Formats: sequence, structure tokens, C-alpha cells
Amino acid sequence: MVALDEDDSLDVPGSLEELSLLLGNLGITTTGISIQRRSRPDPGSFIGSGKAELVGAEARDLGAGLIVVNGSLSPGQAAALGRLTGLTVWDRPLVIMKIFEDRAQTGEAKLQIELARCRYEIPFLKGLGLQMSRPGGGVGTRGPGETEFERHRRKLERRIREINRKIEAIRERRKDQRKHRARAGLATVALTGYTNSGKSTLLRRLSGDTDLPVANKLFSTLDPFIRRVRLPGGDPVLFTDTVGFIRDLPPDLVAAFSATLEEVAAADLVILVADPSSGRYEEDVEVVEEVLASIGAGTVPRIIALNKIDRIGPETAETIRSLAVRSGDRVIPISALRGDNIPELLTVVEGMLFMGRGKECASC
Repeated sequence: MVALDEDDSLDVPGSLEELSLLLGNLGITTTGISIQRRSRPDPGSFIGSGKAELVGAEARDLGAGLIVVNGSLSPGQAAALGRLTGLTVWDRPLVIMKIFEDRAQTGEAKLQIELARCRYEIPFLKGLGLQMSRPGGGVGTRGPGETEFERHRRKLERRIREINRKIEAIRERRKDQRKHRARAGLATVALTGYTNSGKSTLLRRLSGDTDLPVANKLFSTLDPFIRRVRLPGGDPVLFTDTVGFIRDLPPDLVAAFSATLEEVAAADLVILVADPSSGRYEEDVEVVEEVLASIGAGTVPRIIALNKIDRIGPETAETIRSLAVRSGDRVIPISALRGDNIPELLTVVEGMLFMGRGKECASC
């Protein structure tokens, strides 16, 4: 793995630890780490040609066949790094995209991943097109390579249009479903949070549905799961579990999953599930808040559910809760695994949903 230490604002060791975990979810073992301190990425090769050649030699000595950059590479930087190191080069967005591809089970999820991948690949075709066109002659000529490049680009653009039409149909269907739920008087609560924070385990606990898939791995949920949950006062509410977020989530993925993420923006209430045992609670919450704002869900009323308190103990959970409360958030420490404070969470959900609806909360 290769990283830049540009300033003191980024937790480079923590970010690399997370990248190693991402690679582990793809079955890839990290054999070495190279960190370079510089004020900004080298525009040509991200880390500079001399450093790139050194990294390539070190990687080959370790028996590595892949260089993974903890950042986003331009097409030119990726090509230069590959040439200078003599190895395959990935960047962090591509790693995340590959995990999404690996996790996709339904046709809808696969469509959204394919859309993101097509959008990701088009800029890289420009560099490929230059390489392919070289045998074709000088400036102004249309060699066979350039023609092949244009053909591939048109193919991708055509596929993007096809997928967009299908996703638009999914979006309209979801919109109709939300209208139907609204007419039935069913409120919706969206579970959001950093990936692997325990959202699916919480939905399983709330709904009592033991058939809901739960896995201790990143991005185990790509498709929204909706379950009916009865509140303490007896009213039914729909809880939705959607895709988790992560640092440097590729914009192409966020855009491709817009039909799915609209479920969050359209919710009456958001429960932001956070894992204080990760050691990066505040940073994780900040990442989730940024994504929520980008999808139009930043103003939806919310509760922070401090999950996995069974891992940190009540004293630490209370300290973190106090810090969060001072920021103005409603915070409930819970353990979705053991069921700690789940009744309290549901009571708070009930109170916030009925607030301003002109309906009395039977259990508040």
C-alpha cells in the first residue's frame, strides 16, 4: 500500500488500517506499506517517479503483484505508476468499487454497480485512446487504435444510458411505494451509518426477523431491507436498512445508488448507527453526515444510536454520549447484539415521530 502524508489533518495510520481491511475483504493480503511525506500529490505519478521506482522494487522483493494507493488517482497518474513500478495499480475508490461488485446479489444492485464502474472507466479510456492511436500516425489522423477507443467509449456511453433508464424505472417504482405507505399513514425510519456499524443487526433486533442477513464484513447490505416494527404505543412503523458509508466513497457510487439512497432522504427520521468501539467515532459520524448532506438527507431529524456498547463498557459509552449530546444530538447507547436499551431507543423514536404530527404518544 502507498500513501501520502500531506499534513497533520489526516489520520494516515488509521486510514491505511481501513484500506488494509478493505483489501482483506477482497481476499488480498497486505505485504508492505510505503508512506511519503509531501505537500501535495505529484501531478504526474502521485508519488514522484523516483519514489515510484523504489516502491516497485520493494514490492517485487516482497513478492507483491499489486500496488494500492490510499487516495484517488487520475488516469495519467495510474498509467505512470503502472509504468514506473511494472505492477498493476489500484486506487482506493477502485478497491471500494470492487467490494461493491463482490457484494452485489440482486439485479438492482448489480445494475447500480455496473453504472458506477462504467462512469469510472470512461476517463481512463482517454489515456488508453492516446496509447492505442499512436500507430495510426500524426496529429489529425484517425488510426485504427483511435477508432477502437472511440468504439469502446460509445459502447460504455450506450450502456450507461440503458442502465439509467432501468434505474429510473426503479426510482419511479420506489416513489410509488413511498406514496402508498404515506397514504396508509406509515412513518419510515432509515438506518444509516458507517459500514459495519451494526445496522443490519439492529434491524434484526427491532423486527425480530432472524432471517435477515447479518455479516461481520464491509458493505454486507447493498439493497434496502424494509421491515415493519411496532412501537411501544402499538403503532407500526417501517424501518429501512440501506448501504453503509465509508471515507472517500467514490462519487460515481453515490450517484449510481441514488435510487436506493433516496429512501434515506425521504424518511421521517434517521437513526445514525455509530460504532464507538472503532476508535474513530467522531470521524465516522462526520463522514456519514457529509454523505447524508450530499443526498439531501442532512435536514431529516435524527437520533444517534451508539451501538456495540457491549464492547466498550458503560462508562466509555456514557462519556461519548455526553460529548455527542453537547453537540445537540439525541444519543442513545445501545447493543443491537444483546438488546441493551432497545426499548429506550424505540420510545425516543416514537416521541420524535409523533412530535408535530398532532398525535398523542401513548408511551411518552
